[in-house]
Amino acid sequence: MSQPTSQTMGQQFGRRSWAEPWKIKMVEPLTVTTRAEREKCLAEAGYNTFLLHSDDVYIDLLTDSGTSAMSDRQWAGMMLGDEAYAGSRNFYNLEAAIQETYGYQHILPTHQGRGAEHLISRTVIKPGQLVPGNMYFTTTRLHQELAGGVFHDVIIDEAHDPTSLHPFKGNIDLDKLQALIDAHGAAQIAYVSVAGTVNMAGGQPVSMANIKALRALCDRHGIKVYLDATRMMENCWFIQQREEGHADRSVAQILREFCSYTDAAWMSAKKDNLVNIGGWLAVNDWALFEELRNLVVVYEGLHTYGGLAGRDMEAMAIGIRESVRDDHLRSRIGQVLYLGELLTDWRIPIVQPIGGHAIFLDARAFYPHLQQTDFPAQTLAAELYLDSGIRAMERGIASAGRDPRTGDHYYPKLELARLTIPRRVYTQAHMDVIAESVKAVWDGRESVRGLKMVYEPKYLRFFQARFERL
Repeated sequence: MSQPTSQTMGQQFGRRSWAEPWKIKMVEPLTVTTRAEREKCLAEAGYNTFLLHSDDVYIDLLTDSGTSAMSDRQWAGMMLGDEAYAGSRNFYNLEAAIQETYGYQHILPTHQGRGAEHLISRTVIKPGQLVPGNMYFTTTRLHQELAGGVFHDVIIDEAHDPTSLHPFKGNIDLDKLQALIDAHGAAQIAYVSVAGTVNMAGGQPVSMANIKALRALCDRHGIKVYLDATRMMENCWFIQQREEGHADRSVAQILREFCSYTDAAWMSAKKDNLVNIGGWLAVNDWALFEELRNLVVVYEGLHTYGGLAGRDMEAMAIGIRESVRDDHLRSRIGQVLYLGELLTDWRIPIVQPIGGHAIFLDARAFYPHLQQTDFPAQTLAAELYLDSGIRAMERGIASAGRDPRTGDHYYPKLELARLTIPRRVYTQAHMDVIAESVKAVWDGRESVRGLKMVYEPKYLRFFQARFERL
């Protein structure tokens, strides 16, 4: 299937361009620094963009987590916060929004997505059990490992090839999963972990056909399917655009069907749900819900606030309903496509097809003269900041971390620098500036040296590690 473009999207309206379905009411000034200032800032941050001060950043593409702009309705909703410790009306509004939009029965709020990952991992994984999934995500895999689980990647092979044009590179390879079941037995599988628009693969979606087939396979073996729903709205937009039989359906309809093939979901609401803080955990099994509800009191807060203020839950409930609108997603993903098409036209190597929340630069292709242990993706993020003050992030060997059994690095096939686009924050002119900066870094690629890690935290090292120039 062909990749939709910003131009073909605009033609749906009988014109050549699309426009954002919102107008700007308030602006936040940005800081423009000199290259000499950026060199000093980057050295002080140990060449880790996570350690830069936001005041020293021009266009911030570090993450789309908690960086979206909330709507006037969400800000108004925050004034209706019921800050009761127990039974806040905002919890019940949030519960209804999740039940209505995603279709799960029992809801627990958490302070953010990794709080939900911790609870579900601690509750359902027995030490030594396997957790197959469609490529790892950093915090998800760590929580699974801390609970005694062993992650196994069962994503299709095309996901590891940045040049593959497979429209659903997030799909689970059912033959790989079946082989794992045959080798270890269904009882040794804690659950199958499915992520929508797989982040580490370049924001690549899962097809409806694949999740339906996965559900059927797991039903034959009595295995649960749990969903990382963090970017499921974006995943469902790709189903609408790319998968036969869904073009005339709304994203909301596609989302409800997709979730119906899973048993539970966790959510970092800081992404799709358009809020600056928050998450949730949703299950259909009452017995599992009771266990989780008891644990949320220990680690997060009472089951009707889960570490959140009432105002945060109200903003989330409103954001859920806004985020599933087709016009919102057409604009949100259209902006990512616009940037990706500019870079593709200039023959700059990025992960194809263009994903939902970010552009992923292929750092191996930028710096073929660097070894993977020279941290090429970390180097690329540093070079981009030096050129223009744009903050990107590494998604390669530094993010992959170390194998807890051997102590050696994980060596992912993909070595990527991620340009993550916040929702409803930047304009098309910002996308032009970003593209031109990437082009400048691409043109100067041959003279770039790599990095060495000089400080490494025990867990999730990419957040706090420090580097020096080779």
